[in-house]
Amino acid sequence: MAEQAWPLTAGAFAQRMLRCATVTLAVIVLSIVLAPCAARAATVLRVLAWPGYADPDIVAVFEKRYGVKVAVTTVASDEVLRALLARADGPGFDVVAANTAEISRMVHQGLLAPLPVNDIPNTTRQLPRFRRLQSIVGITRGADVYAIPYTYSEMGLIYDRQQFSAPPQSIAVLWDPRWQGRVLAFDSSSHAFSLAAQRRGLPPFHVDGSQFSLLAKDLVALRRNVRAFYSLPEESLELFRTHHVAVMHANYGQQQLKQLRDAGLNVGYVVPREGALAWLDCWAMTRRSTQAALAVQWIDFMLDPAVSRQLTRRQGLANTLDEPLALSGDALAGPILWLEPVEDEARRAQLWQRIISGDRPDRF
Repeated sequence: MAEQAWPLTAGAFAQRMLRCATVTLAVIVLSIVLAPCAARAATVLRVLAWPGYADPDIVAVFEKRYGVKVAVTTVASDEVLRALLARADGPGFDVVAANTAEISRMVHQGLLAPLPVNDIPNTTRQLPRFRRLQSIVGITRGADVYAIPYTYSEMGLIYDRQQFSAPPQSIAVLWDPRWQGRVLAFDSSSHAFSLAAQRRGLPPFHVDGSQFSLLAKDLVALRRNVRAFYSLPEESLELFRTHHVAVMHANYGQQQLKQLRDAGLNVGYVVPREGALAWLDCWAMTRRSTQAALAVQWIDFMLDPAVSRQLTRRQGLANTLDEPLALSGDALAGPILWLEPVEDEARRAQLWQRIISGDRPDRF
């Protein structure tokens, strides 16, 4: 039956007002009942991580399990990670994935909070060498533990097997004029100077002040050989495929190798005779976190076998629960050099900006 049109009688008007009051009361009651649920839904865990560490479907499982939202921010370099953590505005981050050298720096700067390891039961599933936390340089101070190992890789050389008759054996291949315009390198001031130091047989993390000019000139020469400096692994895949690249310094190591092979590229992977820089990425909780309990649950969740092994299947990166597969047969046995804090981050960054901006070698 259609609603009665205006004008209404006094009785009809009273009935309509009663219905409106009933609906209003119901809305108020419903809002009171749902208020706790809305508050829970508003809880946000803010995660700072590298590509592939927190895929949307993995995040969705965590969100459903704990009734929260997760906001993931990905970074493409240690420099970007530092800048984001240093920002004083905004809500900041609750958990961060970073290599042990960065963790050491953050601990020194008071950016991280100690972790209650006993509240992270999945650490008992890790390989013995990753459970000996006090033996891992950079992640502890005194009895306090500030980070839990998650994944790792060496930064080897990826090369096009169709352009190389034999695997490259030295980092010097990146400077070889034969490959001018067909080299890719990672855009990082810290790694670039370490790489140049390795080539000259110098300590990669502790460059003497008198050597900086020499290494800067070497990196200018590298710049001339490089087709592009990449940041993200997906970016390096597109550059490699599009520009007929011959060789690349693989900052993401096995992750990039898997991406290129999955894309159908015939590439090999080697650890050169000078050795390869290597990173061990860990999860840590920031001192600014307002979700400490949830941050600890996130770290434990990421160590769950189903999640850690999914990282290996999808990204090709080693997890801390299983022994990794051996490198491909053409890999060399150069030493693995785990990242350490460098002697002067600011100086490396300043010089690197000049190098990639086009400064001439005679200016260093």
